[in-house]
Amino acid sequence: MELFVTILGYSAFFAVSGLGIAAYKLGLLYQWFHKTETHSPRHGGERVAEVLRAHGIKYVFTLVGGHISPILVACEKVGIRIVDTRHEATAVFAADAVARLSGTVGVAAVTAGPGLTNTVTAVKNAQMAESPLLLIGGAAGTLLQGRGALQDIDQMSLFKPLCKFCASIRTVRDIVPVVRKALAAAQSGTPGPVFIEFPIDTLYPFHLVSREFAVKNPPKGMMGKIVSWYINNHLMNIFAGAWEQSDVSPLPVDIPQATSKQVQNCIELLSRAEKPVILLGSQATLPPTPVDDIRRALEELGIPCFLGGMSRGMLGKDSPIHIRQNRRDALKEADVVILAGTVCDFRLSYGRVLSRRSKIIAVNRDKTQLLKNSDMFWKPTVAIQGDAGSFLLQLSKGLKGHRCPVEWSESLKAGDSAKENANRTKATEKTEHHLNPLKVLHLVDELIADDSIIVADGGDFVGSAAYIMRPRGPLRWLDPGAFGTLGVGGGFALGAKLCRPDSEVWIIYGDGSLGYSVAEFDTFTRHKTPVIAVVGNDACWSQISREQVPILGSNVACGLAFTDYHIVADGYGGKGYLIRREDEKRLSDIIREAQKQSREGKATLLNVLIGKTNFREGSISV
Repeated sequence: MELFVTILGYSAFFAVSGLGIAAYKLGLLYQWFHKTETHSPRHGGERVAEVLRAHGIKYVFTLVGGHISPILVACEKVGIRIVDTRHEATAVFAADAVARLSGTVGVAAVTAGPGLTNTVTAVKNAQMAESPLLLIGGAAGTLLQGRGALQDIDQMSLFKPLCKFCASIRTVRDIVPVVRKALAAAQSGTPGPVFIEFPIDTLYPFHLVSREFAVKNPPKGMMGKIVSWYINNHLMNIFAGAWEQSDVSPLPVDIPQATSKQVQNCIELLSRAEKPVILLGSQATLPPTPVDDIRRALEELGIPCFLGGMSRGMLGKDSPIHIRQNRRDALKEADVVILAGTVCDFRLSYGRVLSRRSKIIAVNRDKTQLLKNSDMFWKPTVAIQGDAGSFLLQLSKGLKGHRCPVEWSESLKAGDSAKENANRTKATEKTEHHLNPLKVLHLVDELIADDSIIVADGGDFVGSAAYIMRPRGPLRWLDPGAFGTLGVGGGFALGAKLCRPDSEVWIIYGDGSLGYSVAEFDTFTRHKTPVIAVVGNDACWSQISREQVPILGSNVACGLAFTDYHIVADGYGGKGYLIRREDEKRLSDIIREAQKQSREGKATLLNVLIGKTNFREGSISV
């Protein structure tokens, strides 16, 4: 830092003395600077790696580019695994999955320009799913931005609406404090994505940056001296104080909590309730409360629960208080409803499914989400801006010894059983062509291992899977969340398999959504992450076609083909299976063989040709 002050002093001297003398003295200073501190082979990527390692980051997902190579190389040297994908969006989706499953920040690093623009949808998905992730982006050199450099665009304007925190590194000494601040911001309050832009001259060693950016043939005369002085001064400023010792440890994370008064108010409401219901959303699975503690708290409360998003599986496979069907009917009868991280958006018909007679307790870290549509369709009795998981633990502690009336849970469970029996009956029906998709899903659900993680990526086939498949425990279901993004499958499965290498990871794909990430079978092969994909192949974007054809009279753009996706998986080093109607009797054996192949290290794909049913008739896609 003393050197930086010296440089500033010479800048002042330059302003008040003869140009020739100042330029000469600054030239001497530049030579000394070049021979000492900046002759070091160290580079800014090392500083990034130091901070990530100190924060417990195990993986950086990427699609390589020259702008970010120093970060990737430095991370590899300190033991952070670099996982390269076939599309930048996949890298962000994988980081998102790691964030959800590990309780840390997921990290993706991509190159400048198109590398970053390719991530926009995945970053928006993480924002809406409230996943803490750090996106690292390369950028043109600080001197060249706005001058037509390769892949130089205004990246900050793209990500400011999507990210909680955005920064552009201007000097190497800024890297450590900015990365620490970004990682804390990603996890604080309502978690979400953060973005840091790294101009290329802040990442490479000084001798390379100087060789690339220094003036080689300056104009003659005074103008040449001014240009040389300006550029040399700029370069020295980038590296001044670069390698001084810095604190790389994590900053405190701010998580809002319910007040004791708010909790007591809710305890009193629930103690008088006869028909309470909990709607648990993804936010309830966020740190700091362990999901197993939340599960125990829910079981102690004994209140019937509807689980959505990442909270699916929270209560295991066959819990007496987990209600999967007839949610609308239950909400009409309920006298107290707890929205624990659940939002009154389209998934709850904007709050219209809530009864005006019910007492509504809403808990959410985000004030906007907490009160969404409360000015139109519903009113909270108690609105708490705080962490849902911690709130449930406090509620359970305060209500210890008091349980919800068993008759209420049993009546809802009876409705569940009736609906699920009807679904099983429908699964036995013959479709006009190929296999009944409900039968396929029921069979997969019966055969998956108890530690399986299920990744949902699709429309109609995945919509059916949400009713039929039962994750066996907390954090074993991954879907895109409120944004409804297609294409998450490859990245989510990659991140999940890295976090839980001993677990089966299943992707439930529609044949339309598979097209977004089928190339990641190459990634699964190269990085030894043997996932299992089940593709419901009906040669159609069925979720759209179901409405478009009867309403508008045309199937235009909805038709696909019964493509040989199993051969594509083979070509990428995996193992593919084609399953047709004539394979129905041996379907269980094929699934078990796919599981065996996965255990032996091969990513597998079951290309299941399915027919049409009316199971989801009336559901809408907009």
